[in-house]
Amino acid sequence: MKVISLFSGAGGLDLGFERAGFEIAFANEYDKTIWETYRANFPTTFLETSSITAIKESNLPEKADGLIGGPPCQSWSEAGAHRGIEDERGQLFFEYIRILKHVKPKFFLAENVSGILSSLHRPAFENIVKKFSRIGYSVNYKLVNAADYGVPQDRERVIVVGIRNDLDRTFDFPLPSCSKRTLHDAIGGMPNPKPNSVLSSAIKSVPLSNHEYLVGGFSSMFMSRNRVRLWNQQSFTIQAGARHAPLHPSAPKMEKIRADVFRFVPGKEGSYRRLSVRECARIQTFPDSHQFLYTRIIDGYKMIGNAVPVELAFQLAKQIRSCLEGRKVTTPISFQQLKRKESSC
Repeated sequence: MKVISLFSGAGGLDLGFERAGFEIAFANEYDKTIWETYRANFPTTFLETSSITAIKESNLPEKADGLIGGPPCQSWSEAGAHRGIEDERGQLFFEYIRILKHVKPKFFLAENVSGILSSLHRPAFENIVKKFSRIGYSVNYKLVNAADYGVPQDRERVIVVGIRNDLDRTFDFPLPSCSKRTLHDAIGGMPNPKPNSVLSSAIKSVPLSNHEYLVGGFSSMFMSRNRVRLWNQQSFTIQAGARHAPLHPSAPKMEKIRADVFRFVPGKEGSYRRLSVRECARIQTFPDSHQFLYTRIIDGYKMIGNAVPVELAFQLAKQIRSCLEGRKVTTPISFQQLKRKESSC
């Protein structure tokens, strides 16, 4: 089944769908700092590099079974300016709908931040859902935590799935996994990374590609909370801002001094460092074979933090495929479990 990918980024959503048996026939990414990365990992996919607003409907594949993508979320973020649909980036949802209306695939999936369900943005979001319904889709949406689907990270996102009405299918979200992956599962045993500054180029000679971390000061906002999760826990959300990357779990939890003020444990300041780019990628469940090509380290953190975790994308894609094929999946199966199952057949 062929899929059109919009706002493709580094390809987390695309890789998950590819692993579930879908073919990414067309992708769109406007950020030029990501083009090299996408092309390296999806060499056979056509990448459209213009803004979604400039995509001509005549340039899209004639037939596609699905449309996937996460319109920019900064407008809806609880940590942002809360402009929502009033922001140009928030209005890109309507461009997504424009292409959906033209292609009329069997299904679509849209991903966004939890803030889109806040009381401030809820009316605009419900209006978007109505537009999906009016062009012929049965729509189901849910606030999910990636940690429930094999991702070693607390990451809440709103997932919207639509199935074309004439198919007479009902989509149900996959059930959460009965066990959670931890930081130790994801990044335990990795070699030591190399430090890098915001002004330096990417380090090439590291034991593992992209295994470098940003050095430099920590803002008062960063120091307002504990930023260390322990080895047996799930990571904090991997964000797009390099300076907001969580701290490595080998450090002790930060100490609270007073409300909104924390500090590193005295005498152990040297044990605190940000997670490396590759560690963030592993927590986002990208395989080590997935290349991140960049000049500035901050662009590496950005493209990984903006991505949909691969394992979450895989679980959703597998469920959509089962829905379209008239099958029912009762328990989530990870990509690694699926490979083991197939090899034993």
